[in-house]
Amino acid sequence: MPESLDEALAEVRSLLLGPDLSRAVAAGRQRGRTPSVVRAELRPVTIKAGPRLQIATFDGARPHTRNVAGAEADAAVDALLAEPFGNWHVETATATLQVRITKKGAAQVHRAAADRVPAPVAGHDRVKEHLLDPGDPLFAAVGGSAAKRRQVDAFLRALEATLPADLTGPLRVVDLGCGNAYLSFAAYRYLTGRGLAVDLVGVDVREDQRRRNTALAEQLDCAESVRFVAGSILDVEVADPPDLVLALHACDTATDEALARAVRWGARWVLAAPCCHHDIAAQLRRTEPPQPYDPLTRHGILRERFADVLTDSLRAALLRLHGYRVDVVEFVESQHTPRNLLIRARRSGSAGTPEQVADYRALVAQWRVAPALERLLGTAPEPRTPAEAA
Repeated sequence: MPESLDEALAEVRSLLLGPDLSRAVAAGRQRGRTPSVVRAELRPVTIKAGPRLQIATFDGARPHTRNVAGAEADAAVDALLAEPFGNWHVETATATLQVRITKKGAAQVHRAAADRVPAPVAGHDRVKEHLLDPGDPLFAAVGGSAAKRRQVDAFLRALEATLPADLTGPLRVVDLGCGNAYLSFAAYRYLTGRGLAVDLVGVDVREDQRRRNTALAEQLDCAESVRFVAGSILDVEVADPPDLVLALHACDTATDEALARAVRWGARWVLAAPCCHHDIAAQLRRTEPPQPYDPLTRHGILRERFADVLTDSLRAALLRLHGYRVDVVEFVESQHTPRNLLIRARRSGSAGTPEQVADYRALVAQWRVAPALERLLGTAPEPRTPAEAA
């Protein structure tokens, strides 16, 4: 239930100036109002002069940090509380407080016990930090099992590693094949918590998913910024090309479709977690393997696993040829999901070298496969001339 904004901010103030503060972040903006800074972070520090409250703010161009105490700390905290931030997240030694200001100016408040590592290991006594608080209202809406929270946290850490630390908004995000969209919402809540203005569009072929996800956006009070459309990955139209494209567990060639759309949009960042690799696997079943690699495809289970590796290797290579820097990483432990590979790409603008183009073509020719992503993109780029490469 919404609470009085004045009372909620008074509670925030008491925690910010109290002895048990661990960390606090203010970010986002209230409807129709814009704070003078994008983000503010507060934490206690100890310097030669004694204990201080450190306040770090980011104005969209550069960070500013100061250490205050006494009446100066009181005044600095009051000034931040007067700013029209949309969200406050406060962690103390014993509790976590989250305050989100609704469109009507009320406060949605969530209080939880501090989430700490139960038994510190020698040399590792830090508090376990989550990029999205386990008590976030999102988990209450979609189900907050430990496994789901781990997957969300792992995905957000991959997202955090992909985006620059000094990124400023607005940020346009498209999630292709979003399904039930809990990772879409997690990305939105994490990014807005960083102080970014985010516009997110989720795409799924099923109309019932669109209705369900739209209702959830209303429930989480973000329907103005998080929208859903029903349509195919190849045909969906968005108002503006996205900065960030997500494609999480899109099945088989749907991942290729999402990567192709990302390349054609010129997306700055791409995160894709492939699911199923039937296309290349079927092609391998129809052809004789090059020698001496018959043992790789003689047995069905080995052929399927090799097809997974070959498919994603070719996808990563094609993205490099089309101007992206690519990492292929494990984003969550395999015991939580067998589909734990993540293709993480950042647009560099530098097309592939002649050697990279030649290596890709040799690999495709050797295995006699036709990657779906190459077909969707038209063709692999031609090798550049020495002058172009320079």
